[in-house]
Amino acid sequence: MVAGYLLLTAALVVVAMVAGSKRAAGLMTAGGPRLHSLPSYHGFQASIAVFVVMLAVLVVGVTVERQVTTAATLSAFDTGVAADPLRRGAALRDAASLADGSFRGEPSPELRAAAAALSTARSATGWLMIALGLAGGAAALLLSLRTVSSDYRARNRVERFVKVILMAAAGVAVLTTIGIVFSVVFETYRFFFDPSLKGRPSVSEFLFGTQWSPQTALRADQGQTGGAFGIVPLVAGTLLITTIAMLVAGPVGLFAAIYMSEYATPRFRAFAKPILEILAGIPTVVLGFFAALTVAPFLRGFGESLGLSVASESALAAGLVMGMMIIPFVSSLSDDVINAVPQSLRDGSYALGATQSETIKKVVLPAALPGIVSAFMLAISRAVGETMIVVMAAGLAANLTFNPLEAVTTFTVQIKTILVGDQEFDSAKTLAAFALGFVLFFFTLTLNVIALRIVQKYREQYD
Repeated sequence: MVAGYLLLTAALVVVAMVAGSKRAAGLMTAGGPRLHSLPSYHGFQASIAVFVVMLAVLVVGVTVERQVTTAATLSAFDTGVAADPLRRGAALRDAASLADGSFRGEPSPELRAAAAALSTARSATGWLMIALGLAGGAAALLLSLRTVSSDYRARNRVERFVKVILMAAAGVAVLTTIGIVFSVVFETYRFFFDPSLKGRPSVSEFLFGTQWSPQTALRADQGQTGGAFGIVPLVAGTLLITTIAMLVAGPVGLFAAIYMSEYATPRFRAFAKPILEILAGIPTVVLGFFAALTVAPFLRGFGESLGLSVASESALAAGLVMGMMIIPFVSSLSDDVINAVPQSLRDGSYALGATQSETIKKVVLPAALPGIVSAFMLAISRAVGETMIVVMAAGLAANLTFNPLEAVTTFTVQIKTILVGDQEFDSAKTLAAFALGFVLFFFTLTLNVIALRIVQKYREQYD
């Protein structure tokens, strides 16, 4: 019913748009009064009114439908089913499956009655919602058509509505960020300061500890009962892999951006830049397979031929493939920034006798430096937050080492490992993931602040 209602809403919105525009256009007669707003704005206002009314009916109708169908379904069972949350949820799921035709097995008479009641309630509430939506949409359309006149400020009202929508979208983005931050901060506070939490570390142990082993024993005879929550190995692994990735992506991406913006012909640039940016659209799990099945074995065999001991899962393999992944972030953003440098600066440099390479080194790159730094910071943040490539190519071992030939792990990998499966949120192990997330958030925020400071310090204004 909801899909049909949405199609009906779309059809009525189109009708309102056409009707409002035609009614306003009919007032534009020769020698007649001049319209304050174009006919299209009157059409937009009519369609907005219809859409808002029908959307409100849908929201209220779906809420009421859920309550009515739940009550109708539970009425077919005994009172004990409604009183027990587990039995209640199972009964509702079975009745919905039987009503949808996906139930397997032989249903009981009680379940058949519940499914029939559910179907009847769905049908009744669905048709009632459609009727109310049509009535409300038609009323909104008629009222909108009555307001069409030569001096009616339809454009102002439409623009005000669009402004409200944009403000709401901005508010949702801000509130979402605030909610994420507060949720992570709250769980991090519990991890460090909840007295009922067993095995929790102190802040100094967490930040400066050199062992990471969040696994805790279930029984006292299983050895170590508490975990080790020192994040220094995770910091070392994250920085090592990120550094390798930037050593690959930084020069390659920047040089590619310089070539495409300063040397390449428009024809070459037209197909080379999209091909380069395809790297950004490759799923990270595919890159992880490539790292695990191709790059890591090659590095291990090559290292053995040189007498080096290279682990099957190494930071070097993960860093190389991650560098390939973030090349488009550096190249595309740097290319846009370099192209934004005014051509007059280049012409002035050429007029003074500088060559093209000298102009790029002495004029273009210094002028584009803030944007290039921002591109590098964005690429670093992307590398720090990568998970799948590290899982498949670098492993899960929290080794405190800066040797790129050994296995290491990162913050995001450990967060994923801790939260996989059914976990209780009253253990130090699970809450450690939120503490790691908070540290990672603080790290990326610091990178953004540094980039903002650099941009503000070296930004130049051009006419």
